[in-house]
Amino acid sequence: MSSPSVIRPTDDDARALAQRLIGTARSGALAVLDPTSGVPQVTRVAMGTTPEGQPLTLISELSAHTVALRADLRCSLLLGEPGPRGDPLTHPRLTLTCTACFVPRDDPAHIRLRAHYLGTHPKAQLYIDFSDFSFLQFRVHSAALNGGFGKAFHLGPGDLGLT
Repeated sequence: MSSPSVIRPTDDDARALAQRLIGTARSGALAVLDPTSGVPQVTRVAMGTTPEGQPLTLISELSAHTVALRADLRCSLLLGEPGPRGDPLTHPRLTLTCTACFVPRDDPAHIRLRAHYLGTHPKAQLYIDFSDFSFLQFRVHSAALNGGFGKAFHLGPGDLGLT
């Protein structure tokens, strides 16, 4: 006898919550695979979106997570803040399974992403033009939404408005 699934059918409320978590995330936990050991590594990164709403970050070539992504583009992002009070597990969070896509500085998309990113992250003006920084877009393959206790959903790129 199989046990009932704890995953709820995806509905419009789940889609809206997941899209809001992507659109409002100022930071996220980025998980990559260490190229030497294969062991997962997690770091906090600043988050934004492309003008189309695709997850985006600005990263330095000097960071360990960039080195890892240059070796293996597979990664995962955890978005959602636990809030100032209460049990952190009651707050919504979204895990995105992704492939990283580097945007070279000489790519015409870089100029558009730069302008958009500075509109939402004005303090990035201090380092956005450093030669070791570049944009990293995340192509989302799937998502797991935990909307709070007993509110688990599986979503695809279409549910997130990312098709």
